[in-house]
Amino acid sequence: MEFKYLERIHELMDVIEKDETKSMEECVDLLTTCILNKHSIYTFGASHAGILSEELYYRAGGLMLFNPIFGREIMLDTSPITLTSKMERCVGYGTNLAQSKVNFKKDDVLIVHSVSGRNPVAIEIAAEAKKMGAKVIAITNLSYSKSVTSRHPSKKKLYEFADIILDNHGDVGDACVKIDGLEQKVSPTSTVIGAMMLNSIVAAVTQKLVDSGMKKPPIFYSANLDGGDALNQKLYEEYKESIHYQF
Repeated sequence: MEFKYLERIHELMDVIEKDETKSMEECVDLLTTCILNKHSIYTFGASHAGILSEELYYRAGGLMLFNPIFGREIMLDTSPITLTSKMERCVGYGTNLAQSKVNFKKDDVLIVHSVSGRNPVAIEIAAEAKKMGAKVIAITNLSYSKSVTSRHPSKKKLYEFADIILDNHGDVGDACVKIDGLEQKVSPTSTVIGAMMLNSIVAAVTQKLVDSGMKKPPIFYSANLDGGDALNQKLYEEYKESIHYQF
């Protein structure tokens, strides 16, 4: 049996290592500086793009300092699920989310994920962050984004607001496996590739923090290890100025 998806993921990982290493290194430097200077890190994505925010959030082995921006109307447990598509296209919703849920400050960092980069919600949150002096890391698909029109009145797309762009290099439409006798491809790549890039960046940032002399970087211990809760609470007390979710 041939697993075409595995082959495609291996191909994309090679492309990422070749073409995105420089941008990933820039992300490592930016996030390390942000943490050392006690600024804040935020993450955002709508619907399935928000899975990367969930991947980074409250995760054993992950940084405690990722503050997700969750909009109730664009979560995957919303019913009817088609509301998520309507809301990510709703002009003004992203601005409202940013202004009501976040207090962006100069030199904070926002990581925002949108594969097409065309919908208002991601564009507006990125624009609001930039307006307040924060840096924006955009995870997107440049070839996909450049092949479609913006749905925002500015006619701009997410990547145009980014200080650093992480291109996932996936297929236009995200799904990647061609099925014989079927026009529509199956099996999207953006979640796997995005999580791979971000977890690689987290590991490199943590190493850089240790190399800088930080003895206890704010990395979550597993709550299922004996003593894990107490260790996490101690780290929270040390870094709570940069943690904006209820702990």
